[in-house]
Formats: sequence, structure tokens, C-alpha cells
Amino acid sequence: MRTLPLILIAGVLITTSCVSKKKYSAATSHVQQLRADSAAFEDQLHGLRAQVYGLSDNAKLTAEELAERKRELAMKDAELQEKAKRMDDLDRRLKAQTDAMTSLRQKVADALVNFKAEDLTVSMRDGKVYVSLSEKLLFPSGSAAVEPKGKEALGKLAVVMNSNSDISMMVEGHTDSIPINKARFSDNWDLSTARATSIVRILISAGLDPHRVTAAGRSEFVPIADNSTKEGRQKNRRTEIILIPKLEELYETLGRGTASTPTP
Repeated sequence: MRTLPLILIAGVLITTSCVSKKKYSAATSHVQQLRADSAAFEDQLHGLRAQVYGLSDNAKLTAEELAERKRELAMKDAELQEKAKRMDDLDRRLKAQTDAMTSLRQKVADALVNFKAEDLTVSMRDGKVYVSLSEKLLFPSGSAAVEPKGKEALGKLAVVMNSNSDISMMVEGHTDSIPINKARFSDNWDLSTARATSIVRILISAGLDPHRVTAAGRSEFVPIADNSTKEGRQKNRRTEIILIPKLEELYETLGRGTASTPTP
């Protein structure tokens, strides 16, 4: 019996602001239920087979009792095979989605290959593609106005995304922990949100469907380096553009794969 590793599901379904924690918890619960059901069915089938085929050493059953045991065994065998089929379908969908996102990551990396590694990185985590752009590439210090070089990078990204219409985007602005000069923005929340919104507007002006993109300010609260050093603060001042696959079909598959716990 082939089972689907829970960690693979969790990796693909891990949440962002676009996918609620409630949905993620429900999906994870469905997977756990499937695994528990399969294990319980395996135990039951083992016991039934022992009863049906090993009776000569342990017990005597009437012909009617033996026939009933065989019918029960056949029903549970069929149900177990159906569970295995559903889990295999889920496995195929997950693999296809992972392959598609891996291909998208490469397309984005190829489109942005001429930008410096310290200014722009493309990576894949948790089934999503992350494009991380430095403040130096995108903005003057303390500003939300995108520099020409940053506009060039965003234009190249928009070209790739316009040919992948089933992918949504989350644009997250990040700052360091140093308080902002309040002449322009009230605080780092304000700055990070303004920067994310500026990028979204550029992507939309390049043809991206506004229904596919969301802007979010994260301020200083998701650092990737130590804010006590100049180098760390520089790394933390960034914008992350997260490319997110559609998850509706995957949730539907999970829902169809959920079954009640078998009765012992």
C-alpha cells in the first residue's frame, strides 16, 4: 500500500495571506485522516485474512460465518483500493504542481539573469517561487518611488507572469528596525506598505491582471538578518514578490479523499 508523506502536503499547502490558516489546518487534517484510515484498514484486513485463511489452526466457523467473513474482506479490500487510488491521484497532482512551479522559477531566473545576485534572487520554498529584490535595486533610501533599474526588473517579471495566468502574486515590503524619518511616512509599516503598492502599480501598468496581485507591508517584523549590523539591516530592506499556484483543485482533491474512520 502506497501512502503519501504528510510533509509533502504540508510543503505545498503552507499558508500565505492569500490562503487562510483555517484552510491549511483543514487540508492537513484531511491528509492525517487519510493516513489514519489507511493504517486502520490495513490492520483490519490483516485480521480478517487471518480469520479467513488461518482458521484450521485457531477456530471453526460455519459455512455461513466463513462466507460472511469473505464478503467483509472483499468489501474492505475494495474500499482500501479506492483510498489508494485517491491518494495516488493527489500525489500526481502535487507532483504536477511542483514541476510547474519549478519550471516557473527557472523562467523567472532566466528573465532576470542580468541583474546582480546581491540585488535580486529567485528561489523556491514551500511550493512557491520567491523573487527577493533589494532596496538598492528598487528605491532611494526612505522613498517609495521605484528606480529605473527596478522598473526594468519588474517589467521583465511581468512578461513572464503574463504568460502564466494561473499564478497569483503577493508583493511584500520589508524594512529594517530603524525608525523612519516621519517627514514622508509615519512609520516603517507605512513605508513598507507604500513600497509594495508602488510595485503593484508598476506590474499592473505592465499588463498584469489586478485580480492576481496583492500588496502587503510587513514593516521590520520578518527579518532575514541581524538588524544590529549595517549589513543585516541592508539585507532586511527588501521587497519579496511571492508567486503562488492555484490551490483550489488540490483542496477539492483532499476533500474527496477524506473518509470516515473505519469501524473496528
